[in-house]
Amino acid sequence: MKHTIAKIESKSDVNKFIKAQWNFYKNDKNWVPPLIIDRQKLLNKQKNPFFQHSSMQLFLAYDESNNIVGRIAAIVNDNHNKTHNDKLGFFGFFECIDNQGVANTLFAEAAAYLKSKGMNEMRGPVNPSMNDETGLLVDGFDSPAVLLMTYNPKYYITLIEKAGFAKAKDLFAYHLVNKEYVSDKMKRMQQIIRDRNKVTIREVNFKDKAQFKKDVTMLKDIYNKAWQPNWGFVKMTDAEFDFLADDLQQIADPTYTFIAEIDGKPAGFAIALPDINQQLIKNKNGGLLGAIWHTKIMKQPIDLLRIIVLGVLPEFQKTGVDAVMYWEMGNRGIPKGIKYGEASWILEDNEMMNKGLTTTMLGKVYKTYRLYDKKI
Repeated sequence: MKHTIAKIESKSDVNKFIKAQWNFYKNDKNWVPPLIIDRQKLLNKQKNPFFQHSSMQLFLAYDESNNIVGRIAAIVNDNHNKTHNDKLGFFGFFECIDNQGVANTLFAEAAAYLKSKGMNEMRGPVNPSMNDETGLLVDGFDSPAVLLMTYNPKYYITLIEKAGFAKAKDLFAYHLVNKEYVSDKMKRMQQIIRDRNKVTIREVNFKDKAQFKKDVTMLKDIYNKAWQPNWGFVKMTDAEFDFLADDLQQIADPTYTFIAEIDGKPAGFAIALPDINQQLIKNKNGGLLGAIWHTKIMKQPIDLLRIIVLGVLPEFQKTGVDAVMYWEMGNRGIPKGIKYGEASWILEDNEMMNKGLTTTMLGKVYKTYRLYDKKI
């Protein structure tokens, strides 16, 4: 089909880019519409501190009748390239009709932008970094994505692979069942670990501004040290972590946001969020008022908790403190009606995490996400 590509520059065109996503999921019962106001904040180059060190160009594809038939973002993450000493660009926010020609043109435009910035390889999808929504869903299309995870039509796999991309890495999402791992056996095991290592758990203080600031500083330090060895990891800047903390402060429940200490020293932390996607899936237009209606007023029960972050400092990674934190999540969720958990995402070759989630937590991989690479 004949189509054209337009660069997105103005604020109104950015909004058009955001709202174009609805074109591709009209009849998909498992798609959860994003909040438009959140997407606007994420893509705002003045407000999102990611753009203090990185750049991005948005593109829209139009058919002959001026209908939007695809979109893509080309992203240069300078901090990634400094960390990994490479010239890797990224693509993200990819959406497309089931047409290989349109997809090829979108990828070609993104590649041209990245090459003009000195990049020689392209990876994605990331929206817009690996500290945000990451990966293409390649397995597990039978249920909606949980909060802050991606979802896409299955044919995107073909579009991307036929455009010359190859698998770089798979990311796993584990399904956990509270009643299976929050057992008497698990309770005894984690208590032994607590007693042996003098483990204590304390919640992040959201009410005291001074203490919250101290806790955020501690979380940032643990995060940047604990994830340092991971493939593709890039430290978050102070501004980026504060940006994230501000969002979490609005929606997080202190019950599921806590720090683990060993003999009085910070050892790790965990953050989990109730899966409000179970409510937002009904907010079809992505509006803020609709989101408030479905989450605050209708108050439909949520039975799943997504464990977004659970990290342990390297010197404490063989103590078993991670199992204590997993048990805490499950145990704390039961009185609030939480029956299930999702631990996501986990690198396919993160042996320690995968073994712990499979053997200790009795979790099962039920969704797989993929990052792709291509030389440009």
